Amino acid sequence: MNEWLKKVTAKLKELWTKWSLVQKVILFGIIVIVIVVIVATVRLSSKPTTVRLFNAPVTDEVALSRILDRLSQENVNADSANGFISVDDDATARRMREILISENLVPSSIDPWAGFYDRSWSTTDADQNVKLKNTIQKQLKSHIEAISDVQMADVNIVLPEKQLFSADQEPVSASVILKVTPTSTLLTDKRRILGIQRLILTAVEGLKEENLIITDIDGKQINDFEGMAESDRVDIIAKQQKLILSREAEIRAKILKAFQNTFTEDRCRDMIVAVEMDMSQRQSESTEYSPIIIKKDNPDTPYDDSEYRDVLPISQQTITKEWQGTGYNPEGPAGVEGQTPPVYSDMSNVIGKSTETGVTQNNAINTKQISEISSPKIDKISVSVNLDGRWKKVTDPETGKLVIEDGAIKRIYTPLTANEMSEAEKSIKGAIGYDRDRGDLVVVTNIPYDRDEEFAKEDAEYFAKIQRQRMIVLILISVVVVLVGFILFRVISKEIERRRREREARLLAEQQAARERALWDAKDEGMEVTMSVEETRRMELQENAITMAKEHPEDVAMLIRTWLMEE
Repeated sequence: MNEWLKKVTAKLKELWTKWSLVQKVILFGIIVIVIVVIVATVRLSSKPTTVRLFNAPVTDEVALSRILDRLSQENVNADSANGFISVDDDATARRMREILISENLVPSSIDPWAGFYDRSWSTTDADQNVKLKNTIQKQLKSHIEAISDVQMADVNIVLPEKQLFSADQEPVSASVILKVTPTSTLLTDKRRILGIQRLILTAVEGLKEENLIITDIDGKQINDFEGMAESDRVDIIAKQQKLILSREAEIRAKILKAFQNTFTEDRCRDMIVAVEMDMSQRQSESTEYSPIIIKKDNPDTPYDDSEYRDVLPISQQTITKEWQGTGYNPEGPAGVEGQTPPVYSDMSNVIGKSTETGVTQNNAINTKQISEISSPKIDKISVSVNLDGRWKKVTDPETGKLVIEDGAIKRIYTPLTANEMSEAEKSIKGAIGYDRDRGDLVVVTNIPYDRDEEFAKEDAEYFAKIQRQRMIVLILISVVVVLVGFILFRVISKEIERRRREREARLLAEQQAARERALWDAKDEGMEVTMSVEETRRMELQENAITMAKEHPEDVAMLIRTWLMEE
């Protein structure tokens, strides 16, 4: 064996020396991965994947369905194989176990606390009781602290020793101190306090409500429901009043919307609805007898052709008795005067005949047993609504303008007709389910709304509009006058300027003609005429202008047109 071990060791050393660095790193990596896989497998195989909610299966299908529905409401994944309900982790199990116990969804055959404590056969009764007490306290503390808004729970349970006689037996008692978050409403929520109390009563065997004290951090008892009765009564009254107000608001909104669509919002502004409700819970049982329907009413006929019978004979027996002989009139014991009236005494020992006939008949009737619980119940509905009439502005038929009277627009008020008010009342009765026997009241009035302020605003806007129209007309007239004056001024100015230029041109032409005439006269007489520089320049410009006009007539015409437009 030693030789084989030495050979194996030498072989491994030889291989190790031959391997490169990469091969050595790969070998170490494989070894590490194998170790990690082995450790993870061991841990996963030793740890359960789910936690059972109860250690016993739930055999009742209805109870199992309720529990699974409640778990699904809390978004908890649950498995119910073979009746055993399993959840993801222990914290979820404790939380859901608390919810199921508080809502009384745990079947009576299931002990929700089974498995929370381990009872060894070798322990004594005293050790077992102490262990049981400590385990219950510990688990109950963890369950209560799992409730939302509970920061800390201090649980103390007293399990007295069992006595021989029940009269000497001390009751099981418990005290719990709760510390909640500052913004929590748990201490005033009766439903949640009842859930915690039910949780504790279920966990501790033999514990009764009167021996359980639940207090807050300041020592104030919060499970004293008898002391909270007055507060509960106030809360119930507030809820009842809220229910009545919501019912009134619903009726008001429904009817008011319909009326405002018909009469417009301006003519139907508000509605008063009062609902009287009986919030007491009443249970009544009654027997109702009704006739037997032989033939039902045909809805296609305008009349009622149904056929009813009060009774329906099932069996009948007729008995007839006949008697004939001497009548016997007993008078009592012998020697005692009888007390038969004289009218019957005179008929004693009279021979006669008697016939008696009896009929026995069994009838069938419709019988209905009615058992109902009514709460709440509407006692009376009162609705009052005021509808305004129609206001119409008076216009002048000739001019089509509004008639002004005493500085205001003249208006005529037309009240609602009796038919319109009757139809409105029928509409309200149909909407509320009017019941005359219940004492319902519907009032429709036609009182004109006070519209003085509204009419004053309308009149002010109307007169302001007329004033604006007049102002606009005056402004337009002024603008037209100014434009006409400006146009006349321009026309007159141009006419004066034109006449001035024509006069100057005529003077220049006359002067030019006189000069030319003088030059021709002097030339004819053989006189030498000398022209000034200005006249020579003028003659040159005139000849150039004439030449340009002949060569470029279009340019000259455009130039003259431009001068005329500028002037």
